[in-house]
Amino acid sequence: MTRAARRRRARRSVGRVVVAAALAVAPRAALAVDAFEIQVYDGTANPAGGAGLELHVNDVARGLTAAPAPELAPNHQAHFTLEPSYGVTPNWELGGYLQGALRSDGAFDFAGAKLRSKLVTTRAWSSRGRLGLNVEVSGVPRRYEADGWSLELRPIAARDVGPLRLAANPIVAVSLTGGGASFEPAAQALYEVPGMFSLGLEYYAGLGGLVHLPAPREQEHYLYEVANLLCVRSFELNVGVGEGLTRASNAFVAKLILGYVLERRPRGPAVTAP
Repeated sequence: MTRAARRRRARRSVGRVVVAAALAVAPRAALAVDAFEIQVYDGTANPAGGAGLELHVNDVARGLTAAPAPELAPNHQAHFTLEPSYGVTPNWELGGYLQGALRSDGAFDFAGAKLRSKLVTTRAWSSRGRLGLNVEVSGVPRRYEADGWSLELRPIAARDVGPLRLAANPIVAVSLTGGGASFEPAAQALYEVPGMFSLGLEYYAGLGGLVHLPAPREQEHYLYEVANLLCVRSFELNVGVGEGLTRASNAFVAKLILGYVLERRPRGPAVTAP
């Protein structure tokens, strides 16, 4: 072998070592659908001055029995989230989350807190379509989210087509501790009986990194059958059951959302009965 050939081989070997080292230390985005808030945002918000409170309860009845350290395996975990919110203006809502988790061994953990700010269009823009953006910062114990601190950008697009209520949230989750970014889209299609209830499907996915997506079987994909109660003013009830569609997903999850919005009454002159 000539000296030039040996040099070319050495350069190729060094190049392979550098690439392998870069891949080894490069941040990798976790595949993780939010276990505490299983909800599609439909572009609505509290009215100005309206205060709301939601309770989210999710139970992983049959889930994954192993998880990458330091996370706990989700099988038989139950998750509880209190979500207060406040309508600052007709198109700006602030909110927060306080999370708890009941582990499979019966112990209860504080599971972190989140703050969010949501901007949406109003009916003056369109009576049938809605656009928005929700920005959320979270600090979650690493046993429930390996990244710990993260930022979520949730664009919102919704459209009413006759009795159909369609919405999509192409979510991007960004680790604030060097874990990269991941794509976690969500969508819903509901059929509404006005003033009574709606029935339909919700879809959630954890697709992994934005640049190099893993194989579909290594991604999380869920389909939920859901129902919403609409006949009580200012009250929210959402129930659903979800099935994991890949081996990287929990097999069966049940969810419940209870909510109420206390609207501020407009001030006016007192009326005296005759």
